[in-house]
Amino acid sequence: ATDTVVSARHLSCSLTMMMRTRALLVLGAVVAPLADCWRPPSAPPSRALGRRTATTTTPPPPENKQEDRGNSAAMRAQAMLAEFEAAHRTSEDLASSSRKKKKSWKVSDDDDDDDATTSGRAAAPPRSTATKPRVAVFLLNLGGPETSEDVEPFLYNLFADPDIIRLPRAIGGVQTALAWLIAKRRAPRSRQAYDAIGGGSPITRFTTAQARLLEQALNDDDPPVEFRCYVAMRYWHPFTDEALDAASADGCASAVVLPLYPHFSISTTGSSLRALLAEMQAGHPRLAASHTVVPSWHASPGYVDVVAGLIRKELAELPPADPSWAGKDHEAAAAAAAAPVTVLFSAHGVPVSYIDDQGDPYKRHVEETVRLVADRVRALSGTPDDDTLAFELAFQSRVGPVEWLRPYTDDALKAMAARGVRQAVVVPISFVSEHIETLEEIDIEYRDVALEAGIVHWRRVPALNLEPAFIGELKSQVRQALYEKPVVSTSEACVVNAFDLDQAPDGALSTTDVIPEGVQSDVVGLNSKLAALAVTATLVVELVANTRAIHLFGLGAL
Repeated sequence: ATDTVVSARHLSCSLTMMMRTRALLVLGAVVAPLADCWRPPSAPPSRALGRRTATTTTPPPPENKQEDRGNSAAMRAQAMLAEFEAAHRTSEDLASSSRKKKKSWKVSDDDDDDDATTSGRAAAPPRSTATKPRVAVFLLNLGGPETSEDVEPFLYNLFADPDIIRLPRAIGGVQTALAWLIAKRRAPRSRQAYDAIGGGSPITRFTTAQARLLEQALNDDDPPVEFRCYVAMRYWHPFTDEALDAASADGCASAVVLPLYPHFSISTTGSSLRALLAEMQAGHPRLAASHTVVPSWHASPGYVDVVAGLIRKELAELPPADPSWAGKDHEAAAAAAAAPVTVLFSAHGVPVSYIDDQGDPYKRHVEETVRLVADRVRALSGTPDDDTLAFELAFQSRVGPVEWLRPYTDDALKAMAARGVRQAVVVPISFVSEHIETLEEIDIEYRDVALEAGIVHWRRVPALNLEPAFIGELKSQVRQALYEKPVVSTSEACVVNAFDLDQAPDGALSTTDVIPEGVQSDVVGLNSKLAALAVTATLVVELVANTRAIHLFGLGAL
């Protein structure tokens, strides 16, 4: 028996060594040829990829090839954007500032020599040499690829962010390698999605136009300071460092930081603030010492009012209920007659672990917005107790094998149809500009799901885009932050939202574990690291293989 145990142990050790050796060989084979692809450690954390060239040609905005799928509101929003750009186009084209950059897998130091036309600031008409102090307003957003060739490096930047894929600290060094592999694998499918909406995302064009309109609105009242607005994107041009460079070059002595994420999340506002803090500490100490942040504005009355107003416009476009929608099935006809018109709020999802383990307030913020908007819609309609109108919340854009916030939008649409709902108005509640997740995911994918499930009339509320009331809300947020509310630093903005931001020069995020009473911290820490490692391994396998990990082992039928 002893010999058998010893032999089993030797066999186990041999198998373990063989597996480790093979794993190292595979890892070496993968990483070695890609070693030159990782961005250098000295590269700014907010600009992983992308390089500008001195081209002066301005390609026209990509034609949106998306067919009109019953979403006239989104089409009108894009027409409004095109009209705005045509009216404000100058020699320094406000819509093309980021299209002038050509992409590269490395960042070169000569990027900093480019002129102001490729900065994060919207082009503006010449100004008088006033003596007013200048205040920068940084509009933070995610960004998006503007052409097909931008898609892969954009995805790399996205997945290289430790706030998107949260690896255990022990293996954090492989993040760039994993990001490159995932971007390579997902790029073809993502290009198809962008091709469906015209070949690129309009988010940069919308955000640039928002910055221009906001700057005009802030300076129209002849304030004691001169406001300059800058677009600071997290994953594509104009990056955070470009916006900061432009603000410093313009002589801005202080700043207001306005995230274009109404609801705070680790993966959006938290990530953007981390990048901003790192860049400020690295090269802009003056702005780092004199700035204030709008932590979140999900419950602002102005924001609630503009969303409620847009919902009412779409509700007014729905036709009266028709019993024939249910066909000859009398039971279905009765259900359809009793079912209310349903307003479905679709918010971008996040992993459940962000909420449960990291204290992310995102879900709570979204739920509060939905409640306030629903109450406002009912109040504006004059029927606060109307049972013919229902409001629901769902979450979209989940990625990978981990559990995300539920219910998922596609599941919610199917459940609505099963209950007899035949008229639906979908609201992209956590988005302020049209982009891939509104124009493709909602307007194409989810609309097809809804119609196939039995929903007859589909309306989608446009994103806030260039709505005058929305620009007025942004102006109000800036003025309140500057004149009425206490100063809030980047670190304090995260603390306000129960999320800690390490102020080390690298801008790394850190969280404080909440240890239940009676449980040793080392045990909890070990378990969380092992769980995170297992989830990360599964996520990487599924993202790279583009299939469920269980299918790779022939266990999909179990």
